[in-house]
Amino acid sequence: MGYGESSVDQRRASWSDGEDAYERDRRSHASHRNEPYRHGDRRKERPRDGSRNRRRYRRSKSPDDAPRNGSTSDDRDRGKRSEHRRRRSRDYDRGGERESHRHRARDNDDEDHDKSGKQIVKRNGPLPSQADSFAVTQGEEPPKPKEKPNYGNTGALAAASNSIIQSDGSKIVLKYHEPPEARKASPKDQWKLFVFKGEDIIDTVPLSHRSCWLVGRELAVVDLPAEHPSISKQHAVIQFRYIEKRNEYGDKIGKVKPYLIDLESANGTILNGKKVPESRYLELRDKDMIQFGQSTREYVVMLAPKD
Repeated sequence: MGYGESSVDQRRASWSDGEDAYERDRRSHASHRNEPYRHGDRRKERPRDGSRNRRRYRRSKSPDDAPRNGSTSDDRDRGKRSEHRRRRSRDYDRGGERESHRHRARDNDDEDHDKSGKQIVKRNGPLPSQADSFAVTQGEEPPKPKEKPNYGNTGALAAASNSIIQSDGSKIVLKYHEPPEARKASPKDQWKLFVFKGEDIIDTVPLSHRSCWLVGRELAVVDLPAEHPSISKQHAVIQFRYIEKRNEYGDKIGKVKPYLIDLESANGTILNGKKVPESRYLELRDKDMIQFGQSTREYVVMLAPKD
């Protein structure tokens, strides 16, 4: 009995040792199996979190943004190849332009020189005559073209029209010429100039017969002579002018009226007791009185009453 019990106990101990060894082996295998998961928990969790984020990003993106994915290495390589091709094409085009410019410059140089090496003279305009061409080939200078007539205003005609030649050959230059608006007075308006010396009327001048009356001491050119030494040779002018004005309704109304202008005389011109400015038109009205220089004679402008 003792031997049998001891054998049973040994067997039980060996079984328990075997079970303990098996349990240890199983636990060691389980620990080795779970060890990469323990070390890679964070790596495993990241893809799960990344996948969640990608799913959320896909849901939040609009349909238009769907095809816009991150560029892969193939896309980058394809983009580099296309960029390289574009650069090569640009370089080729630039090189072709440079070559074309060189050919053009060479052709221009060839055109500028003939076979003998002489430079060809290029001219603008019509071709030269045959004589001129032979003169150039022989080394002679072609004749200069004739000067074309100039039909511009030189001022000589205006000077001649404003001057009067006397019998002795001397010229008298007129200081005044009529403006474009010069007109004769209307036959209905009978303007007259009465010359007073003191209280006596010594002369009456019908102003309506002419459009311009030149007053002065130069008998060869004046229309109304005044012999006082203080009066200039060409002292003043009584000029009839056609002037348009607008009435209260906006309509244009034109009328011919007499005006007085002083020709920069030495002693001036007086109108109604006041000296008039030089080279400026002043309208004359009925019963205006004019005095020239220091002369005591009075020139009164009168408009005849209408019937």
